[in-house]
Amino acid sequence: MLRRLMKPMSLVLVSPQIPPNTGNIARLCAVTGCRLILVGPLGFSIEDKHLRRAGLDYWDKVFLKYYSAFSGYLEEWGMSRRWLFSSKAPTSCFSVDYEEGDHLLFGSETCGLSQEVYETSKGVRLKIPMLEGTRSLNLSTAVGIATYEAMRQLQFSKK
Repeated sequence: MLRRLMKPMSLVLVSPQIPPNTGNIARLCAVTGCRLILVGPLGFSIEDKHLRRAGLDYWDKVFLKYYSAFSGYLEEWGMSRRWLFSSKAPTSCFSVDYEEGDHLLFGSETCGLSQEVYETSKGVRLKIPMLEGTRSLNLSTAVGIATYEAMRQLQFSKK
């Protein structure tokens, strides 16, 4: 059983394009106690039926915040510690120490995180290890792997 963190982690999706991925991640937030932060532009409406269906009946359990631009997100969360996920990053997400309140940032399904995010966010780039010759994971799968690694460290590892 997971316990609620004193300082919840935030899962930040920058310009997500596929509603079911975002809905699945909302459901992940509901069962882990993480915040869901969406940064536009989005490739869908928040009212999209596919988004709602993927989140099932968990939407009332999700802390959801939306920013129309990355600058708005930084205004409110500029001092947060950030991990920037990219398939091209040099460091494995399994080799760092997560802390309560961390922000895990993921880019769109088609383009990943933008250069603007890398330049302005002051975060550390991380990757999820994959076999050579493969491109990327599905967004909701990647977010799930990263989130549960952070939760494992915070809740179950003996430090």
